[in-house]
Amino acid sequence: MPHARNRNPSPIPEVTWDTGLKEMNETWKGAIACLGVAVFFVMTIGIIYWQVVDQPNKNWILRGTFSGLIWERRTQSLVIQTLTEDRTYVEIDVGNVGSPDIEVPFVRNLCWLNKTEFCYTWDSVAEVKISLDVNEETETECYSMSWTPVHCHVELKDCFSMTNVSWYGGASVRGQSWPINDQNATMQPFVVSDLKNNPSGFGSALERYFLGSSGVAVLVSPDIPLQLGIDSRQQFCLQSRPSLERVPLQYTVCVAHNVKAAHQEAVQQLSQHTREFPNLKTLWLPFWKLLPNVDSGPKVERELRIFSNRLRRHQLGEGVISLNEHSTTLLADMDHDYLNSRKRTSKRQTRDLPLVKLLNISITLSPFLGVDTTPFHASLMDGTEAYWLSLPSSPRGQLIPVLSQWRGKFCVKLNVTNPGAVSWFLDRAGSLQAHLGMEYIMLEGGEGNLFEEQALQAPQALAGDKYISLLADLAARIGDTTTVTAGTRSSHKPVFVRMTLLQSDWSPMGLKGIIPSLLHHTLLGYNFLIPDAVGGSLSGELVTDEELFIRWLEIAAFLPVMGFHTPPWVCGEDRVLNLTQAYIARHQDFVVPLIQKYAEEWQVTGNPIYRPMWWLSPSDPVTFTIDDQFLIGDEVLVAPVVQKGAVQRDIYLPDGGFQWQDSRNAQVFDGGTYLQDYPVALEEVAIFLRRS
Repeated sequence: MPHARNRNPSPIPEVTWDTGLKEMNETWKGAIACLGVAVFFVMTIGIIYWQVVDQPNKNWILRGTFSGLIWERRTQSLVIQTLTEDRTYVEIDVGNVGSPDIEVPFVRNLCWLNKTEFCYTWDSVAEVKISLDVNEETETECYSMSWTPVHCHVELKDCFSMTNVSWYGGASVRGQSWPINDQNATMQPFVVSDLKNNPSGFGSALERYFLGSSGVAVLVSPDIPLQLGIDSRQQFCLQSRPSLERVPLQYTVCVAHNVKAAHQEAVQQLSQHTREFPNLKTLWLPFWKLLPNVDSGPKVERELRIFSNRLRRHQLGEGVISLNEHSTTLLADMDHDYLNSRKRTSKRQTRDLPLVKLLNISITLSPFLGVDTTPFHASLMDGTEAYWLSLPSSPRGQLIPVLSQWRGKFCVKLNVTNPGAVSWFLDRAGSLQAHLGMEYIMLEGGEGNLFEEQALQAPQALAGDKYISLLADLAARIGDTTTVTAGTRSSHKPVFVRMTLLQSDWSPMGLKGIIPSLLHHTLLGYNFLIPDAVGGSLSGELVTDEELFIRWLEIAAFLPVMGFHTPPWVCGEDRVLNLTQAYIARHQDFVVPLIQKYAEEWQVTGNPIYRPMWWLSPSDPVTFTIDDQFLIGDEVLVAPVVQKGAVQRDIYLPDGGFQWQDSRNAQVFDGGTYLQDYPVALEEVAIFLRRS
């Protein structure tokens, strides 16, 4: 038999062996699992550390010759700094494009083949393209930014920090400040509005241009719908308006070595047009407002005669008497009846009319026409309803004029895109000039967008603030002595622009607001401006405060045109009359020649005629917030008193390697000198002349 191998009948060794092996396997498995958990934990900590600590917070996006654009991932901001990172020009918060709860790396450049461009896409939100342009000749670098929504109904919003930067420009507001850091404005369409109807809106002079004291200029594309909001001392924000067309948010940020250089670069980009002068002889003549409370043309004539006689009696006869629109209408209707009647209705009318024609008169017109007037009814009968801003009743229906209110009456508004309407208005203005023999016209009523105010879709040709620019073209065609009440994209045109009307008090909405408003207008290019009249005209009441009148008179004497809402004899003292005569003479003999001199410089370079203190010392932080002094050119510093009861004031003389001489006592001071409590009597205004 084959030999059979003996087997161990006892199961114990085998069982003992199996148990030991299982125990050993479980131990190793546990150790390996613990090791895995530890490795995972270490990796997690490492990733978190890399993301939070080790990964740089700043990522360079584009680099120029002296500046660069940085993405700060924690604050979701774009920052333009010097390459050495020792100076920040501007910080732009763009975190609203993505989710504020999610950090966005923002470092993947989809335009990596081009070192002067950066492209990036936020999934389902927006695309951004940034390009860098270096101008070695002017030593400026400009970053053009374009944000485009990926889908409709996306609001794009970029906010510019005001921390450590004084900002200027934008739009006039009631209670103008210089700089604009202290202003506060809710997010609203960035267009000129009528401040009487919308006191918290934007008015008078408006440009899509902002200038920062760090040497930065922001220029927003003129062709996109835009909203603006200002959070006092925090930031100002540009916001697109959501639409089905996926409207982009586009602007350019230029940086230079100082604020003056940044402005000079921006001016060249703001307007490529040839700059034209209005009629500079207007600067010589004071304007006197006449507001007769009468109801007929003959009564207006009577008031004109009385007023002009009184001006001559007080040796103030050389000037222009300004009539409001109501008086203009009364006078024009009466004159029209007189000229077209077969027989003259009275000897008095025959006697008075030559006097009216010999007077220097400024009349007021507007693009509004009452719906109860004969010309409007005629337009409906002869099929020229397209002369007025209108909308079709259906896609192919008849045009229906859009109604609005003006001076308390229902009106229609001139369609300045219609050549026939423009010709009709020019004929009307020419007829008035011929009938009344006057030379000056105030063209009111351009403010606001009639369609947007009534939540209507505006024609593309009249979107945003285009109406104001077209109305300035119309004003220029009327004549170079015409004044408009608002300006945007029209600083190069040969017309005057009226500053925002002021209250008859010492507040920032009154006397204290004159110099900030002056600096704001001229920074935007509107040098030939008509300041609000001495005493303020917003309330319509005459000023009886002698001190307020005198201090207002002293400022007005150094502005382009002197205007009076309150005649000096209202204050009842010979001193006021004598001072008025003296300051009118000083304006004509000293100020007007200066304006003419620097007007030629403005025409060539775009440099403002009236300049802030930082113009001569653009790297001196002290000059960035001075709002109660101004320069005429580079050679005259004017420091009026704007505080009630004050007979002294603090004055800062900017440093530029030259000295300043007090025009009153010939005392000489070095630039950079701070004069504390410098005496300025009630009849005086501190004037310093630059010495080389």
